[in-house]
Amino acid sequence: MIGKLTGKVDQIEDGRCVLDVNGVGYLVQASSRTLAALPSPPMTAQLLIETHVREDAILLYGFADAAERDWFRLLTTVQGVGAKVALGILSALSPRELVSAIAATDKASLTRAPGVGPKLAIRILSELREKAGAMPVGSGFTLAPPMLPRGVAEDVLSALVNLGYRRQEAQPAVARVIERLGEDAGLDAVIRDSLKELAR
Repeated sequence: MIGKLTGKVDQIEDGRCVLDVNGVGYLVQASSRTLAALPSPPMTAQLLIETHVREDAILLYGFADAAERDWFRLLTTVQGVGAKVALGILSALSPRELVSAIAATDKASLTRAPGVGPKLAIRILSELREKAGAMPVGSGFTLAPPMLPRGVAEDVLSALVNLGYRRQEAQPAVARVIERLGEDAGLDAVIRDSLKELAR
């Protein structure tokens, strides 16, 4: 199995690239995020590889970092999410945005990805909700606690959404406020401090 390739970028196409490793051109499928991170041909690049062996083909999927590769592996454990759909999701959402979307039960963000309809988005949210918090989000990002206490947190999120904020941006702010004030904080106090957080 191939786990990593280092070679010259021979060509970059929509959804895939060719890496020339000592004269052998490897066709690697990748997300638009990974392809955008590649240097221009014929510069040298390194990709982490996930190898899928089928009866009729050996397919290589490439990733710029371990966080994206780990999310690819997790996404493909969900029924209905094949490699192509997983790459589509990773093209539409970064690992950081995926964690936020799943924590906030943000179905709309997931359905931006090609091949993800409302039913599949709900399945992804329900199956990965418990696992998302432990997943890597890439460098330079500290995740707010993904699981909020029920009750007050949901009421605050609902209020903020009604005020025009997106769940995805409101959820981390509410998590920080509840962590600071404690789970017994009153609804009014949490809403007030969350608005202050979001105004920064």
